[in-house]
Amino acid sequence: MRKADGAEEVTIETYLHVREDVMQLYGFAERAERELFVQLLSVNGVGPKVALAIVSGSPAEELRRAIVREDAVRFQAIPGIGKKTAERIVLELKEKLAVTAIAPMSSANGDDHVVARDALVELGYSIIDAERALAETDDEASPEERVRQALRRAA
Repeated sequence: MRKADGAEEVTIETYLHVREDVMQLYGFAERAERELFVQLLSVNGVGPKVALAIVSGSPAEELRRAIVREDAVRFQAIPGIGKKTAERIVLELKEKLAVTAIAPMSSANGDDHVVARDALVELGYSIIDAERALAETDDEASPEERVRQALRRAA
């Protein structure tokens, strides 16, 4: 765990998943990861392995933003998640996340973000890499400018 490097004491958030035949303990570096993991388990068809694959691939806040933006394509890029499961995740969690005080972006900013991400994907980025690159750009900039900023940082 990277956060434990050089630390004298580390706190790990845990979740105990109990089934009739097995008990599994999952550990998370942050509370936000654990909370998203638990919310994902409430989605029909999402078990612990898939939920763990989702929270392991990106920061929890990025994933929450994707859900609020109804960006199912973001989840389809994760191994083990098909189109139907991705759409179900967005559909079932969007309202729950809105209630937990996540400020949804205005639809224009959300649409601009998707335009910029899709442009990077067309240029050869994976969806996850495009999201990471855009996370380091100015949210207020136009999609074209955000793509330029992402490409400059990568060079």
